[in-house]
Amino acid sequence: MATLKELSSIPEMLAPGHRLCAGCGAPIVVRQVLRGAKAPVVVGNATGCLEVSTTIYPYTSWRTPWLHTAFENAAASLSGVEAAYKSLKRQGKIKEDIKFVAFGGDGGTYDIGFQSLSGAMERGHNMVYVCYDNGAYMNTGIQRSSATPRGADTTTTPVGKMMPGKRGQRKDLTKIMAAHDIPYVAQVSPAHWNDLYQKAEKAFAVDGPAFINALAPCPRGWRYDPKDTIELCRLAVDTCFWPLYEIVDGRVRITYKPREKKPVTEFLKVQGRFRHLFQPGNEGLLEEIQKDVDRKWEELLALEAMHEAVAQKA
Repeated sequence: MATLKELSSIPEMLAPGHRLCAGCGAPIVVRQVLRGAKAPVVVGNATGCLEVSTTIYPYTSWRTPWLHTAFENAAASLSGVEAAYKSLKRQGKIKEDIKFVAFGGDGGTYDIGFQSLSGAMERGHNMVYVCYDNGAYMNTGIQRSSATPRGADTTTTPVGKMMPGKRGQRKDLTKIMAAHDIPYVAQVSPAHWNDLYQKAEKAFAVDGPAFINALAPCPRGWRYDPKDTIELCRLAVDTCFWPLYEIVDGRVRITYKPREKKPVTEFLKVQGRFRHLFQPGNEGLLEEIQKDVDRKWEELLALEAMHEAVAQKA
């Protein structure tokens, strides 16, 4: 377990002075993840908030080789770079060890980029893919994505007489990536920085593909005070809306269990996108959201217990 002093001594690979919004979760995630590389790293970046705000011509905030791709092909493009690197290394033209990591928002990961991400993981490329999940297409106008939570008010699921926000459940991409049977999958939160750092280290260390899903609050889309980003991340974990766990070679391990599991309303009520849920008549929807969070948490606990029992018998 690293100390803050140790982490602060690692050189920054994302320079300050970028133009991401105050309180944005994405740059916090990127800075913490890149500290875990422990080697030269090549970054692929899907179109999105992170890309447009860190590379406004003629400037760049990246202190690494960096590749911009479209929404849909960050994983495909970086897997091609990784394959070229392996060829050059076999030929003796490159001697040093290099790591590869792609960053994409939920729009470019859960939705538009899912096909290329799935393909890269299935082919077994030695790369890390990090999704900074802010729960909507924030870069293009706060439209709903398949990562948008149920009940959220977005520009394409506006709250009104006919619609109480997004109707369906959010996609559980972390479990979908685990179904690819890759060596390492993890879910992280910037509020738990040491947990995030350790998982990034593990992801870069495995031989093969790894996936990290990182909660990345958006003050504009979620409608909260930018100073509360880390507190909001902490509430997401303590309510089990966003549980912290990892799946190593198929085995689930929960890395943080709240001493006192808070009601999901503690997470929802501080966000303007859920304000309508607390108006009279929406009590049933809040109950359904709580039941869904509880069910998924219990399923995760049961899965961890089952894997521990199987490991003990082995």
